[in-house]
Amino acid sequence: MAKHIRFDWAMKRLLRNKANFDVLEGLLSVLLNDTIKIKEVLESASNKADEDDKFNVLDILVKNAKDELVLIEVQNERENDYFHRMNYAQAKLTSEHLYEGDAYGKIKKVISINILYFDLGQGDDYVYVGKTEFKGLHNNDILQLSENQKKVYPIQDVSDIYTTYYLLKVNKFDDVARNSLDEWVYFLKNSEIKDEFTAPGLPEAREKLRRDNLSPAEKQAYEKYIHQKRISENVYHTALEEGRDLAKKEYEPRLESARQQTQEERRQKEEAQQKIIDLAKMLKNLNVPIEEIADRTGLPEDAIDKL
Repeated sequence: MAKHIRFDWAMKRLLRNKANFDVLEGLLSVLLNDTIKIKEVLESASNKADEDDKFNVLDILVKNAKDELVLIEVQNERENDYFHRMNYAQAKLTSEHLYEGDAYGKIKKVISINILYFDLGQGDDYVYVGKTEFKGLHNNDILQLSENQKKVYPIQDVSDIYTTYYLLKVNKFDDVARNSLDEWVYFLKNSEIKDEFTAPGLPEAREKLRRDNLSPAEKQAYEKYIHQKRISENVYHTALEEGRDLAKKEYEPRLESARQQTQEERRQKEEAQQKIIDLAKMLKNLNVPIEEIADRTGLPEDAIDKL
């Protein structure tokens, strides 16, 4: 089986070429469950192929035949604020492509596709879809477009105006390809296209993304990229192990000491409380008035009465 290059590196070099649009069109068509045709690759402030940026998010921005903006991002490094950055990216794209003097109706639909090689949030699935809807506070109904709005704008739902997000958490995939989307996720995770895979775009990727099809200069650049990725991954795992060792040697003993101290304080408090109760019982047996017992012990009169 032929070896293939990683999809993220292909985005940096190969998939920006019009001759290779069919690969991206295949991925988008399968994911969006629609026939997608790419008109052009666009440039934006975040749409860079910086060879010296070792740990950046890799992205490509395209416009489809429907005049929608499709941002595909691959994120290798772990980021707790990635949800926030997704929101920032779509807001920036929306503002970048609304020109001065344009009506708000000219705002372009943004589709944000995020291919993640780390576990973002909590969830067991490996593909998530997010969209904006307005839900009734009292009736739980979904706000719909008016008939006039549907005539003016070529959309059916309010959510069609807002960004739609796709999250592919490829490391959560179990490597069992059950359908066309799974075949793509398998490739994204393993950089391997099995002979039996037939999902749109993969037959083209099988040939165009072969390692042995790279020029000598491209092979050198690709090997450098893979080397940098390995260093990055090693740095992360080294920091993780060092953090675990530090926690085991330094912080776990402190936590255990604090836990034991808390238990001792709790024991002493319970003993002191029991002595007060025993005193109250003794005084009650000596027929000391309940009001006086409450005064001397601090116990409520109703509690003393039940002793």
